[in-house]
Amino acid sequence: MKFVLPGLIALIVASQPVSAQQYVLDKKIAVPGDGGYDYMAIDEANNHLFISHGTAFNVVDLATEKLVAVIDGMKGVHGIAIVNEVNKGFISDGKGDAVVVVDPGTLKVVKTIKLPASDEDAIVYDPASKKVFVFNGDSKSSCVIDIHSLELVKTIDLGGGPEFAVSDGKGLLYNNIEDLNVLKVIDTRGLSVMSTWPLAPCGQPTGIAYDAANQRLFTVCRANKGMSVVDASSGKVIATVPIGAGVDAVIYDAADKLIFASNGDATATVIRQESADKYTVVQTIATAPRAKTMAFDKKTKKIYFSAPEFMPGTRTAVPGTFTVYVYKQQ
Repeated sequence: MKFVLPGLIALIVASQPVSAQQYVLDKKIAVPGDGGYDYMAIDEANNHLFISHGTAFNVVDLATEKLVAVIDGMKGVHGIAIVNEVNKGFISDGKGDAVVVVDPGTLKVVKTIKLPASDEDAIVYDPASKKVFVFNGDSKSSCVIDIHSLELVKTIDLGGGPEFAVSDGKGLLYNNIEDLNVLKVIDTRGLSVMSTWPLAPCGQPTGIAYDAANQRLFTVCRANKGMSVVDASSGKVIATVPIGAGVDAVIYDAADKLIFASNGDATATVIRQESADKYTVVQTIATAPRAKTMAFDKKTKKIYFSAPEFMPGTRTAVPGTFTVYVYKQQ
């Protein structure tokens, strides 16, 4: 019989990798109405989940996980950027060629800002410049809006079709250009493109997330079904991690060192960050067909996906089936 000192046992246990908690379906929230769907977002200050849905945003109270409001009257909504410091939410209305400003407390429309661009899609807030950047797919540009004046400041040419973007909070904004397979680095104070980084082997980049502590970007890509880990200081692709097909969004949970990629093939890939340059897939969550966008609640660790049901073998949504799928840690 061999004896092992207690201190050595503790060392051995501590050195073993800790498995991530598994995510399981918690509940479904039925959402009335039909129409397209895109981004989801959480307003932490007001504890609301915003769900893009056709010509409106459905709003869910996260404390009760029940629908509490609908912000409607738009033509084709995509994303929302919540700016609590001025008590404003900025909605990209892609078919209205506009950004619609709402009060996130009352959920009432404050102003509609008409823009000289079309197909307003991704929208993000940059705290360093106090500006909101809306990315226009058809116009291949970004319109910049001042959060105080609620006026257009500048339109930046991007040279390609933009997808998701993320701010580093210090004056840089990173934007995926889907049709060129590159990442644009935007100076948010100078309002200009600083750099263009190739993302190979990534193809058709969509979602992007940022790890501030390690200066790493996580770009998810449809063509190669991979997540590229990019050094945010140099643009170098550090690693590529396999994910599901038809990806759209990606979220980084800095507290638990987990990355979530929502895929259109009825899966979500959960990746553990072992270190700045090492990543491991720890779970493939079964979701719903084309549940490709999501939101993550930092407080409860719940993930929210949205999608309707589809007629078998088609892309035709079944009327009256739009649902928010709620997943929690087991």
